[in-house]
Amino acid sequence: MKLNMAIAPVLLAYAATFSVANAQVQGVSKNEILLGTIQDLSGPLAGYGKQSRNGMLLRIDEVNEQGGVHGRKLKLAVEDSGYDPKKAVLAAQKLVNQDKIFLMAGHIGTAQNLAAMPVQFEKNVINFFPITAAREMYEPFHKLKYAFAATYFEQMRSTLPKLVKEKNAKKVCAIYQDDDFGLEVVRGAEAGLKSMGMELVEKTSFKRGATDFSSQVAKMKSSTCELVVLGTIIRETIGTIAESRKTGFNPVFLGSSAAYTDLIHKLGGAAMNGMYATMTVQNPYLDEASQAIRFWANKYKTKFSEDPTVFSVYGYDIIDTFIRAAQKAGPVLSTESFIKAMDSMVVPPDIFGSAELSYGPNKRLGSDLSRLSQIVDGKWKVISEYVKP
Repeated sequence: MKLNMAIAPVLLAYAATFSVANAQVQGVSKNEILLGTIQDLSGPLAGYGKQSRNGMLLRIDEVNEQGGVHGRKLKLAVEDSGYDPKKAVLAAQKLVNQDKIFLMAGHIGTAQNLAAMPVQFEKNVINFFPITAAREMYEPFHKLKYAFAATYFEQMRSTLPKLVKEKNAKKVCAIYQDDDFGLEVVRGAEAGLKSMGMELVEKTSFKRGATDFSSQVAKMKSSTCELVVLGTIIRETIGTIAESRKTGFNPVFLGSSAAYTDLIHKLGGAAMNGMYATMTVQNPYLDEASQAIRFWANKYKTKFSEDPTVFSVYGYDIIDTFIRAAQKAGPVLSTESFIKAMDSMVVPPDIFGSAELSYGPNKRLGSDLSRLSQIVDGKWKVISEYVKP
């Protein structure tokens, strides 16, 4: 009895501390963890944004059916940026200051993330696994930044020399979106070529939202380019390649992971055959040879009545890693306990062929590895192992 009386105040103090700690954590209640995401649901990347959101929702439904994370169900608040940095700021302000999310997960777009991060960091809200491979997603170091994918810069720097040698290309050109994303692709290409004693013979750009690429294609054709680096996303990739084929200009095309999506061959048709792209996880086709991927893809289609894409996988994996870290953080979830858990996380390769991810107190990028895929007979086919930087 004396022992129980001695322990009782300690237990009460712990319970009070537990209650206060969680009461003070934005987005965390006794029964729920509120996450936020900003996607393009109405602009040029709406195809990506909707798939990313759906992938997140699928994983959230799965974990909630299993009782959540330490008894808390996950909830996702979604805002639309229309792929506009100004709208992204407004969306971040709503999610952070009104909805009071615990963490921003999978925000899509380079310029959009750069615009929104200051809003988040002011309120100690983590920017978790943004769907962009720009170096700014983990550099300069900030404790609230966590990125998962090899950067556009590193993708090009590592894989372009391999393809140039394989194709014996003497003249390499680049077409790119005139913003942070496009410039990262070009800088990576320039670094890769420099390592071979080469440089781009032509660079041509376009404004975000452009639909006509005839003048850019004409410039590259007149320079007799043999390999073209694509700092493009969906419609710009399709538009550039389609215009090139139409004019009889048929170089090797290499895009980044931003152009690695089944929307390229579904919307662009046979003209897209032969295109290469860097990638980090495999597109989940319904008839994929892997039984695990097939099962997952059919489960996704049953829920959303559409085929999944690699962006569905990104969304799913982002939430899956969050769940792993939140479970590791323990029942007293806070920004600090989550960071402590993440800073010792090792995420093994998954069924989609991703590389291992690892984090530490000074390491905010999970992996810098990427590999090549090519559109063959209307489907992406993995054609290389991961290329080390």
